[in-house]
Amino acid sequence: MKKHTVIKLLIAFLILVTASTYWFTLQGEAQTSDVPASWWKKDKDDFPELKGGPEKFERMKRQQPVDLNTLQQRYPDTFILRGPTNQNRIALTFDDGPDSRYTNQVLDILNEYNVPATFFLLGSRAVAYPEIVERINNEGHIIGNHTYFHPNLVDEGDLDTLEREVTRTEDAINNIVGYRTSLFRPPYGFLYNELVEKLADMQYRVIAWSLDSLDWQEEPSDVIANRVIDEIEPGAIILMHDGADWDGDRTFTIEALREIIPTLQAQGYEFVTVPDLVGIPYAK
Repeated sequence: MKKHTVIKLLIAFLILVTASTYWFTLQGEAQTSDVPASWWKKDKDDFPELKGGPEKFERMKRQQPVDLNTLQQRYPDTFILRGPTNQNRIALTFDDGPDSRYTNQVLDILNEYNVPATFFLLGSRAVAYPEIVERINNEGHIIGNHTYFHPNLVDEGDLDTLEREVTRTEDAINNIVGYRTSLFRPPYGFLYNELVEKLADMQYRVIAWSLDSLDWQEEPSDVIANRVIDEIEPGAIILMHDGADWDGDRTFTIEALREIIPTLQAQGYEFVTVPDLVGIPYAK
């Protein structure tokens, strides 16, 4: 009887050791794989959401408060839509990152084609994923300010909210990469006169866009790519997104880049950062 008991205990011990070894192996693989360690540790409750609502729904249900061209005409020294049209130079820009699901994939493609870009980051996500912010900076891309929680600044309707969101993000980015960006892009592109004037007082240039890929509509990659390729012009600032809300998907954006970049390069276009395109500093 005792012999059978000892054998059962020995078998149970071996099962426990085997299971424990397998579990620790899985954890090690999760941390050393291509997926950032921060991703498998986080779930929806930890992922900084867009305070003003998903890009797809907010931009479809609301009208632009003030037309971007109107703001550029009113504030030519502060509000930028495009670069010079006499050179085949263009700028790719990405909003709403860093996003641990998609930003690294975007960076991989940019690195493959040796293309610099400009990333407008959310402060809350920069704090959540500082290693991605460091990679953006280390690989020669430029970082801009896209507020901390992505509110609809026109809905908020006060300068204090703008200042708080922008300053908090500026501090977060500076703590990671060591410079204070002078580039700002408003969530959804929504601004009005007083907000632009306040940003100018805060030593920011507002970077809008001349070509919207509409990738936030999550259309198939060929639709996104064809839109950009068909509408491209010298000096274009192209709006795309490397980040999304929890239920959003930027897979089509990533796939579209593999068609957009080599096609436009073959047409003689040179990809540069926004500061290089328009001849402004990227830091204060």
